[in-house]
Amino acid sequence: MTFPPQAPKKPAATQAIGFLLLENFTLFSLASAIEPLRMANQLAGRELYRWFTLSLDGEPISASDGLKVTPDAAITVPLALDMVVVCGGVGPARAVQREHVTWLQGQARLSRRLGGICTGSWALAKAGLLDGYETSVHWECLAAMRESFPRALLTTRLFSIDRERATASGGTAPLDMMLTLIGRDHGRELAAGISEMFICDRVRGEQDQQRVPLKHILGTTQPKLLEIVALMESNLEEPIGLEELAAYVGVSRRQLERLFQKYLLCSPSRYYLKLRLTRARQLLKQTSISIIEVASACGFVSTPHFSKCYREFFGQPPRDERLGASPVRLPIPAPCDQVGANLELLSFEVYPAEPVSTAVKALDQARGEPTYASVLLRS
Repeated sequence: MTFPPQAPKKPAATQAIGFLLLENFTLFSLASAIEPLRMANQLAGRELYRWFTLSLDGEPISASDGLKVTPDAAITVPLALDMVVVCGGVGPARAVQREHVTWLQGQARLSRRLGGICTGSWALAKAGLLDGYETSVHWECLAAMRESFPRALLTTRLFSIDRERATASGGTAPLDMMLTLIGRDHGRELAAGISEMFICDRVRGEQDQQRVPLKHILGTTQPKLLEIVALMESNLEEPIGLEELAAYVGVSRRQLERLFQKYLLCSPSRYYLKLRLTRARQLLKQTSISIIEVASACGFVSTPHFSKCYREFFGQPPRDERLGASPVRLPIPAPCDQVGANLELLSFEVYPAEPVSTAVKALDQARGEPTYASVLLRS
């Protein structure tokens, strides 16, 4: 039996991403998000992504370090975007204007993917676009966002990708998020190639956590609790018993239990286990020592017990973690459907010409690089 020849796969369409800059946005986070797109184009040898920077009026806008950036366009210019990423920084509550909110709601009605980096999640939450979605934001903003937007599912993870929402906490976390998205779009080989070009020893995943300073959560009102946690962190290989911990700081075991339940929302033994497992995860990802040695270094007397605790906490066994398998994640309830038409889009205003993305120029300049078109894409 003969089969007709299969038609070659069509190359994936170029994705257009708009970066909405809020006043005092973090330039470092913006660069962490855009540079992986530029390198994806260079390694693929074609324009997989193009990007545009946007602001309310298209006028130069200040980053948090005082540098002025001239956007490619104002938000009034109708661009054919696949995704919009809000770039926040210092003082997001002051930076987000009513016009931002209205525009973002319009983008959601156009079924565009939405994202936020650093404190850009604030704008999406204010627009009601993160209700029921797992959301990452810089840890400095966590408490305020939980108070202001209780329907957003705030997490301390470095970044969160939940259906058509993608949010990153800031700093270099947008790099990890974009590498994850690029890997999903075009394969792990391309994401790994970008990582190598940026001297990035590993791509952090969705389960990696921000290290939120406990003092930021508790302030200075609970010195005994801070002292106990410091003792735990210093004794991961040989865990200290709860009775002994309580005695070190001069409280009873019952008082110790109450402190943890009131301020950290878990038992002291559970918190101690979390510290040990988090340390184990770092060792699995960043070293080549055996799983038995990892278990021992984190205070587990048997490897099977360590594997059981690890699987229950992270959703996958230590061996799969080291191999880079995706963890099992529980489903999240879908948010209420957003309905309504954006009638403003039907107005017949005369708009400026669509700007040209700098992606084209960057790709052209990269043609002489040794790594140009060095990665064969799967599509």
